[in-house]
Amino acid sequence: MKNTLRDLRASRGWTQEQLGQALGVSRQAVNALETEKHDPSLDLAYRIAVLFDRPVEAIFDNPHA
Repeated sequence: MKNTLRDLRASRGWTQEQLGQALGVSRQAVNALETEKHDPSLDLAYRIAVLFDRPVEAIFDNPHA
């Protein structure tokens, strides 16, 4: 799923490891999301949205829209 996660993370100056710690996931999970190899669970998508204070739709593109 296309997303802006890498840009959001970079805007805060965070590493993938730091973002993973903030979200309670591994650095590898963050990498998989950023490279669009895996889609986030609904729970993780909401946690990312809350962390960056943006709606889910502003971070992740809906492939069915």
